[in-house]
Amino acid sequence: MTDLGPIDRLLERASTLAGAWGARARRSTTPGQERALLRLFGVHGLDRSGRPLAGAVVDRYVDGGPGRLAGGIALPFTVALLEYEIGAQELALEVAAGTIDLGLEAELLEDPGRRAAAEVEATRLGAIASARIDANRTARREILDLFGDAPTPWLGTAVPDPAVDDARRTIADLVRRGADLLQVEIPMGRELATRLSEAGFEALGFDPPAAAGDLAPAGSQRGLAVLRRAADEAAAERRRYVRLATIAPGLAAPEQAVVAAFERIDVAVADAVVEIVDGQVDPDRALADHAFALRLYRRGGPLVVVGAGPLVVAPDLATGVPSSAVVRAGRALALQVLGVALARDAGLPADQIVAGALPGWSVEESDATTLAIAQIAVRRALFPDLALGFSEPAVHVVDRPALAARRWRSIVMAGLPFAGRTAFVALARSQGREPVDGTADDLAADDLAGDDLAADDLVAVREGFAIAAGVATAIDPGAIRGPALDQARDCVAAAVRTIEELAESGWQAVLGVPLEGSRRDLLGADAVVERSGGFDPLA
Repeated sequence: MTDLGPIDRLLERASTLAGAWGARARRSTTPGQERALLRLFGVHGLDRSGRPLAGAVVDRYVDGGPGRLAGGIALPFTVALLEYEIGAQELALEVAAGTIDLGLEAELLEDPGRRAAAEVEATRLGAIASARIDANRTARREILDLFGDAPTPWLGTAVPDPAVDDARRTIADLVRRGADLLQVEIPMGRELATRLSEAGFEALGFDPPAAAGDLAPAGSQRGLAVLRRAADEAAAERRRYVRLATIAPGLAAPEQAVVAAFERIDVAVADAVVEIVDGQVDPDRALADHAFALRLYRRGGPLVVVGAGPLVVAPDLATGVPSSAVVRAGRALALQVLGVALARDAGLPADQIVAGALPGWSVEESDATTLAIAQIAVRRALFPDLALGFSEPAVHVVDRPALAARRWRSIVMAGLPFAGRTAFVALARSQGREPVDGTADDLAADDLAGDDLAADDLVAVREGFAIAAGVATAIDPGAIRGPALDQARDCVAAAVRTIEELAESGWQAVLGVPLEGSRRDLLGADAVVERSGGFDPLA
């Protein structure tokens, strides 16, 4: 293995930081976690006014007085279940409608006998949820054994359809064409949309569930249940298992984890660091939400993808001096190493973690191939026990999306031999933009990145990636030299500096502004508290 610099120091510093931040995160709760607990208890769907029911219940309870969030909703909810002798869904509907006040019901917990009974009921509901999660994990193994698995790297792509019926047909078509991994985006939640609006931003993509009537969004729990069946049916015809993946917007990690566990989602893109840097979510909120989610992922068994690191430019904006591509790559690497360390600290085994192999922005650099090989080799050295994954950027160069897609795929094929064990290569899908000048070449090129991925495109991409992966078996992935080796070492050095700055200055080191006094500008900063007197039904 080529000496790439102080990688042990980078891993050690990240592990120490993750241990401290992860412990604090596990002691905290948020509205997202409380919504997820209600989902685990069986609350689902919408209330009578069309709002997500679990969210409506949590909002009504938490808004009723200070300190309620810290105590959690589990025991007030279960003591009310016992008091009224009704089911979880019926109780939730009554609470959302205002006919039952959980604040008043929570006063019953002052009686030791009632509290003990509520804890028993909460534990029982938690056990039912855990049994459902365990059953889905077993089902995944059994169906994999029955259908057989596709060879790696799996070829993946996004399912762009927002409506479940369209998405179901798209899944069947893509599986017939050879796709092994299908990614569905979870819609923006009401909390994020509200907070963005309050901060003066437009909540792009938010579609209130009530506006959709009886049509379930593809990324909703009801929609994903339909898509899971569609993927299994298509896999049965092909005789190879097909994986479903989800990616969630900010403030949705706990609920994404519940849906993944209940609907047998195989791959979850769950990256707290990206949520903080790119999504402007408060660090304490993001880390607390993801700590809760990682507990469910550990039990449910899906692969958890930690991306290749966000693009960090705030320090450059503060100084007015742009940094080199290698320095930016080092910052991304440091944050990815921290993300992987957080997953390990939460107890995820190595075979459940996939590390992103290549930052999406790096393929637009002038020396993209050399930089890519350096990035891939560094990650293979840092994560020898993890599979790597390649995810094509969803947004390419504005004026030439198809040519940018070809460039990314060519660079990935060049870099795959240095990646070693690779879980997947996921292709992006554009939104059907028109070719730039209408020439025949542009029309042909646009097909490659358009919504209608042609069957021969998928075959060609698969063959190219298979050849590149085959080369990896004949070489030492860590044996790089020349400019790639220099860039790899410089990248590791920049990553060490970044992780040390994070340890010294906190998130200011990458967000570029002092957090004290400005946390109101970060989403969810007012909705994360340390637990106090709550009860953990999943313990």
